Amino acid sequence: MEKNNLDSLRHSCAHLLAKSVLEIWPGSHNAIGPAIENGFYQDFDMGEVKLTEDSLSRIEQKMREIVKTWKNFEIKEVSLDEAKKLFKHNPYKVELAEEFAGEGKKLTTNNPGNFLDLCKMGHVDNPKENLKHFKLLSIAGAYWRGNEKNKMLTRIYGIVFPSKEELDKYLWQQEEGKKRDHKKLGKALGLYLIDEKVGQGLIIWKPNGAIIRRQMEEFIMKEQLKRRYKIVYSPHIGKKQLWVTSGHWDLYRDKMYSPMKIDDVEYMVKPMNCPMHMMVYQSDPHSYRDLPLRISENASVYRYEQAGELSGMARGRHFTQDDSHIFCTEEQVTSEFINVMDYAFYFLKAFGIKDYYMQLSVRDLEKKDKYLGSDEVWENAENKIKEAVKTKKVPFKIKEGEAAFYGPKLDFMIKDALGREWQCGTIQIDFSLPERFKLEYIDEKGKIKRPVVIHRAIAGSLERFFAILVEHYAGAFPLWLSPVQVAILPISEKFLEPAQKVKDELEKNNIRVELNADNKSLGGKIRQSTLQKVPFMIIIGEKEVQRSKIKDQKEEELFITIRTREGKDLGMMEVKKFIDQIKSQIENFS
Repeated sequence: MEKNNLDSLRHSCAHLLAKSVLEIWPGSHNAIGPAIENGFYQDFDMGEVKLTEDSLSRIEQKMREIVKTWKNFEIKEVSLDEAKKLFKHNPYKVELAEEFAGEGKKLTTNNPGNFLDLCKMGHVDNPKENLKHFKLLSIAGAYWRGNEKNKMLTRIYGIVFPSKEELDKYLWQQEEGKKRDHKKLGKALGLYLIDEKVGQGLIIWKPNGAIIRRQMEEFIMKEQLKRRYKIVYSPHIGKKQLWVTSGHWDLYRDKMYSPMKIDDVEYMVKPMNCPMHMMVYQSDPHSYRDLPLRISENASVYRYEQAGELSGMARGRHFTQDDSHIFCTEEQVTSEFINVMDYAFYFLKAFGIKDYYMQLSVRDLEKKDKYLGSDEVWENAENKIKEAVKTKKVPFKIKEGEAAFYGPKLDFMIKDALGREWQCGTIQIDFSLPERFKLEYIDEKGKIKRPVVIHRAIAGSLERFFAILVEHYAGAFPLWLSPVQVAILPISEKFLEPAQKVKDELEKNNIRVELNADNKSLGGKIRQSTLQKVPFMIIIGEKEVQRSKIKDQKEEELFITIRTREGKDLGMMEVKKFIDQIKSQIENFS
């Protein structure tokens, strides 16, 4: 269903919710009930009545009764005086009518048969047939007009779809999402923590999470070196003037922290690495033979986010970018852009991400003062991105107003387990910063020219990408990423010695292994390792020890029984064979 039609469906269901609540609790007032991104809500002044989550099923039942009586929404235009008379019992509607009239807007009422309301949005044609597949989700408080000086109203959220299948899929997705929530799994699996004593939005990686991060960073480093990137490191702070020169101070200030004074000079914690990397280029003379110059850095940056925008690792105030800047000639831009796209496709495939699409993020043409550079510069950059995408034959969407302030970009929009979209990887073309930092190279004719800069981050924020991976895999990471790849579970203390020998063999082969020496039953140990999502469990007891034997008094054959986290019994095998198999899986993960 197209967005406009879906909005009409959602908004119509908000009317149905309003009628049902007013009928159950006479004397209550409905305020506003818009369609929103994931459904709809309706605000109510309930007087002395306190609604709870238990009230929702009663309201839903009433909605199903009422909708059977509804016909087409009858729309009428009314004057302000008429509106005030019709809704004199509802102060919220009167206030809205006065506001709309003061702005010169038409006032309209609608009525599906037995519920007159003041409304200007679209509605479905046949509510009796269209409003069948809905669900009320939750109750919250909300100040009238979003102003804390106004009365607190009761807000009821709901969802509606054209078909039962779509509703069932959404509800299943929500339940599955709760199980996969990276904030919940992050705590259960010991991956990271956010502590109020440290600060909101500031993430500490715990040992298990740090292992996964290290695997990600090693993969990134290996692939970038293969693609002839040069690695740099830069400080976390720099003089404010750097970000004045880059344009961040004027156009990105709301995401930057306040300056700090050091020796009477103002410094900033960096929100971006761009100025630092401009300095790297500027520090040496360059000719066309040096280009493209690809420099990269896994670097921490700091951005101010409102408390309400924070969401675990998906959105914090401190995160790490796999950041890179490619300095090239204008003739090299398209080929370099394509090379980055190829790397991005390979990267996402290696991490098992398939549900994503390309978004060409361009300027808001109504707010050109928010961006650097002329129309000609922007059109040139946009055309080069389109040329690269066309060459790769990949579809893309255009999103106005999402460009970086210095240039358009191609964003990789990844869908998480809940169907939410996150911008992770990005590739940006920039003609402005080379000009602002006076970057130069000597062309083949000996003339001084400006390079073009391609900004790129493939994972984007390592923290956000990690959160998506946690939810994508529901915490059951593929073998190569798993913090603990093998858990050794001796049946009793009697078998600790052979269990330690097996552990030593696995560690010699760089396999991440833990020995569970707790005085618990085997069933308890299996349950513990399963909850921790350990890919393989090795069980050692009497029959494994009896099967093991000494060969020529030098080499011992160690036998083990293997079980997977999915509960599959792989039977008994010799340790060396298991090591060969698991190493092959780790090395050939992509």
